[in-house]
Amino acid sequence: LGSCIKKINEKGYQEIIRQLILFLEGKKKRLLKELEQKMRDASKKEDFEDAAIIRNRISALSEVPGKKLRDYSGWGDVSIKLKKLLRLPKLPLRIEAFDVSNIYGKEASGSMVYFYNGKPDKSNYRRFRIKEVKDIDDYAMIREIIRRRYKRLKQEQKRFPDLVIIDGGRGHLHVAYEELVKLNLSRIPIIAIAKAQEKIYTRASKTPLDINRDSQLVYFVQQIRDEAHRFALKYHHKLREKSFY
Repeated sequence: LGSCIKKINEKGYQEIIRQLILFLEGKKKRLLKELEQKMRDASKKEDFEDAAIIRNRISALSEVPGKKLRDYSGWGDVSIKLKKLLRLPKLPLRIEAFDVSNIYGKEASGSMVYFYNGKPDKSNYRRFRIKEVKDIDDYAMIREIIRRRYKRLKQEQKRFPDLVIIDGGRGHLHVAYEELVKLNLSRIPIIAIAKAQEKIYTRASKTPLDINRDSQLVYFVQQIRDEAHRFALKYHHKLREKSFY
């Protein structure tokens, strides 16, 4: 936007930041509605250049998957594909995905989202305020939330997931699995998906799975990972807001 050379004024810049926050918080529908109104207003004023810029933003946002997963009609096939690809003992009907969020180690938090039969079950989402890690150490934070989650499930004798997804790469996968081993829960299948190149890592191979980046399977796993990231970010923002008062 060229804010450093005054190509945009402070008010305009703050508006862009506000819209970005809406997007990161998963409020895509609200953001699109606002942009559509602004585009109509610009057109009425015959400010067609601004209207075209807003139109392009709307078009770009419409291409972002967002929450389409809720209406995913091909879940049955992707279920089956995951089972075959990962050599799971049963269909991954119950999936738990984890992510951590922190800024310079402050107000660090973690999240766990729960999907059943391909759909998010928010009643089973969980938040974790990081208690044991003081430095910027994603590995240690992943260790903590995995240990706390499955130690509790074990103590309460509740059902374990059919698949665990970690937001991260091979290192994140390794430390998460180590915590499962310590709890004698190595039987729980676990994978990781890295944001940079959207690669899926498993314990069975040192290299990521050779899957088409645009395949339905990768898209499905991405959506679950992104929901865990959104939920972690939302909780992190809440903790930071509280710390200001």
